[in-house]
Amino acid sequence: MPDLHKTPPQIALRAVYMRGGTSRALFFHENDLPAAGTARDNMILAAMGSPDPHKRQLDGMGGGISSLSKIAIIGPSTHADADIDYTFGQVAIDAAVISYKGNCGNISSAVGPFSVDEGLVKPASTTQAHVRIHNTNTGKIIVARFALQNGKAAITGDFVLDGVAGTANPIALDFLNPGGSSTGHVLPTGNVHDRLETDGFGIIDVSLIDVSNPVVCIRASDLGLSGHESPVELSNATNLLDRIETVRVAAAVKMGLCRAEEARTTLRNLPQIAIVSPPSPGGNAHITVRMISAGQAHLATPLTGGMSLASAMRIPGTIAHQTAKLPADPAQPLNICHPSGTLTVDATLITKPELNIPSVTVYRSARRLMQGEVLVPAHRI
Repeated sequence: MPDLHKTPPQIALRAVYMRGGTSRALFFHENDLPAAGTARDNMILAAMGSPDPHKRQLDGMGGGISSLSKIAIIGPSTHADADIDYTFGQVAIDAAVISYKGNCGNISSAVGPFSVDEGLVKPASTTQAHVRIHNTNTGKIIVARFALQNGKAAITGDFVLDGVAGTANPIALDFLNPGGSSTGHVLPTGNVHDRLETDGFGIIDVSLIDVSNPVVCIRASDLGLSGHESPVELSNATNLLDRIETVRVAAAVKMGLCRAEEARTTLRNLPQIAIVSPPSPGGNAHITVRMISAGQAHLATPLTGGMSLASAMRIPGTIAHQTAKLPADPAQPLNICHPSGTLTVDATLITKPELNIPSVTVYRSARRLMQGEVLVPAHRI
């Protein structure tokens, strides 16, 4: 802790506040922060306003819900095949916890524009940027492709992202070899179908998938749901999210992510929960999903969760594959219906000589919202 008699009451920390996809995050330069550890985490928690027992983060930059309680740390690349290092942090709202396990696909979409706008990456072209990103959480490479305007990331365009008002410039994200991001395997247990013993629902059928982030896929009907409930209805249903949390904890153990106690206390954002049901007739969706992560029902599908779900839809025998109404053309991208609209994901699958996901491509948008300094109370460090 700093000497409070010699330091100002607040410490100014350079930061940029960005929207990436359907999430927002504080972006930091790695060299502005202490080394990874307690001091760094204390600064980030204070900047975000966590922990807040009222779950509003009023004393910081967090928004009181998991999609608005995120940070990104950007630094020089430590990977020979990348331009930049990117570390994602999911900041707990009501606890002094930051999870660095797993990535956020939505926030990944803002990393390329941040890197170019901050002068960390110099594009070879004046009209188009290709930024190779090393996600340190998973060790995977992400390629961001987006237009430039006067040397900066373009923001105007006709791309519509469900869940975000207006139109924007599209950002293509190619997640290379995203399988086994946290567990080392696309199918962590080696099975397309598993049975979990849970405190909330007894024995339940699931599929456990790890592509960009670990996901547990469950039929809505097995939870007593139609699959078309709104996030508000899911949140207001008596004890439902608490019961679903017991599925997440059991799945975390089954996937080898951690012990049950760690899943309950520190690793609270993984695996994500995908509650699936068939698509509505007459639409262009191939499956309907309600996503739960960090104990909250999402208005839009987390991007990494959508990538895992799309990959599961391609794998015969999984609950997602059995539930989906797949397109006749296997090369056609998959449309996932969520409460705010539709997410389109292009997932390629190789089954021989072994199961592999060479790449997953998604389209997002991002925008710099604020830049300057975030103030951190000195006594919090």
